[in-house]
Amino acid sequence: MGIHNIQPLLNKNYLHAAYAKGVYIYDENGKPYLDGSSGAITCSLGHSHEKVLAAMKQQLDKLQFVYRSQFGSDEAEKLAEKLYQLSPPHTHSFFVNSGSEAIETAMKIALQYWQENGQTEKKQFISRWKSYHGITTGALSLSGHPLRRERFENSLAKFPSLHADLEKDSVENQAAEFINVIETTGAKHIAAFVAEPMVGAAGTALTPHDGYYKTMREICNDYNILFIADEVMTGLGRTGKWFAMEHWHTNADIVTIGKSLGAGYAPIAATLITEKILAPIKNGTGLIMSGHTYSGHPLSCATALKVLEIIEEDNLLDNVNETGSYLKNKLVALKEKYNFIDVIRGKGLMTGVEFNPSIKGLQSKLIANCFNNGLLVYPSVGGTFGKDENGILIAPPFIITKNEMDELVEKMDQSLQELSV
Repeated sequence: MGIHNIQPLLNKNYLHAAYAKGVYIYDENGKPYLDGSSGAITCSLGHSHEKVLAAMKQQLDKLQFVYRSQFGSDEAEKLAEKLYQLSPPHTHSFFVNSGSEAIETAMKIALQYWQENGQTEKKQFISRWKSYHGITTGALSLSGHPLRRERFENSLAKFPSLHADLEKDSVENQAAEFINVIETTGAKHIAAFVAEPMVGAAGTALTPHDGYYKTMREICNDYNILFIADEVMTGLGRTGKWFAMEHWHTNADIVTIGKSLGAGYAPIAATLITEKILAPIKNGTGLIMSGHTYSGHPLSCATALKVLEIIEEDNLLDNVNETGSYLKNKLVALKEKYNFIDVIRGKGLMTGVEFNPSIKGLQSKLIANCFNNGLLVYPSVGGTFGKDENGILIAPPFIITKNEMDELVEKMDQSLQELSV
C-alpha cells in the first residue's frame, strides 16, 4: 500500500506493476494483464520494445537535457523534420510534455496569431459538448465533459457551445448550429474552432459523418476562424492513418499530438502549426509566448523519433487496420450475444463499446471484472448529454497479434458473462 504517493482513488490499495513486455503488464505477484487500452491509449508499441530501449540508452550516453532558451538540439530538429514529413501542411513543431500542454499551447498560438494580425478581439473558442481536451484549466474550459468539469465549473471559461449529436444529427444540422453560434457570438470575437477528430473519453470513440470536417473547415474559412484538431488520442496511427483527420480528407491550421508520440516511453507532446500561422508571429514579435522547462527534452525527442521510425519500418499501420477490423467483428458478435451492449464504433485500434445507460454501475463492474481476468480497458462516457458512465475504449498496442486479440476478446466475453444484468 502506498503511503505518500497520491493516486486517483485515495482510499484504494493499488497493486504495483513489476515489469512489462509486449502487450502484457505483470503485477507484483507475477500475474499478467493484457494491455487492452495501451494504458491511457498511449503505449502504441507495447512495453519493453527492444529498439526503443536501445535508442533511449544510446541517447542517455550522449545528451540528457538542454534548456530550450539556451540551446537547440539535433534530437528536436530531427523529430520536427519527421513530423513535417508525416504531415506536410504542418511545417513547424512546438514540443511540450503532455496533451493538456499541447492544447494550452495551441490556444495561446491561436490568440497570438490574431494579435499579431491586429485582430485582438478574437479571444473566444468554439468547442463541442461531448469533448475532452485536457485537465489543465484552459484545456478543461474547452472540454464538454460534464463529469470532469463539475467540480471546477465556476473557475472555467464557458467555451463548449455545440450540442448537436455527431451521430444522430445530419451534417447540415450540425453546420447550421455552428453558423448560428458564430453569428450569435460574432466572428470578430472567435479565435478558433477546436475538435477531436474522434471523441475519446467523452464520447466512446464517437465518430462524425463523412462530410462533417470538410463542411466545418469551409465554415471556418468563410468566417475567418482557425481550426484546431486535437489529435492527442487519435494521432500517429491509432485510427489506422497517421492523422485521423485524413479519414475526412481535410486539414486543420493547428494540430495537437501526444499519447502515441512517446508511446509511453517518454513524456512528450507537440503542437503542430502551418507556415500561415507562424509567419505573422515570426515577422512580428518573433516570440511564441509559451513553453515549459522540459519542452524539447532531448531524451523524449530521440525516443519519439525512434517510435515513429518503428511504426514506419514495421508497417504497423497495416497491422492497426487489420487487427482493428478483426477486433470490431469480434465485438459485433459479442453485441449480438449480450443485449445490453448498445453500440460498437471506431476506426483502427480505437474502438468504443457503449452499454445501455439505464443499467447503473455496469461500467465500473465490467472494468473490475476485466481487471480480475487480466485485461485492462479504459473508461469513457456516453449518453445524450455525455454524463452516462456507460462506455469503455478498447485500444491495444499496434503490435498486437490476432492470437493476442483472440485472448483479449475471450477475456472480455468472460467479464461480460460474469455481470449479473
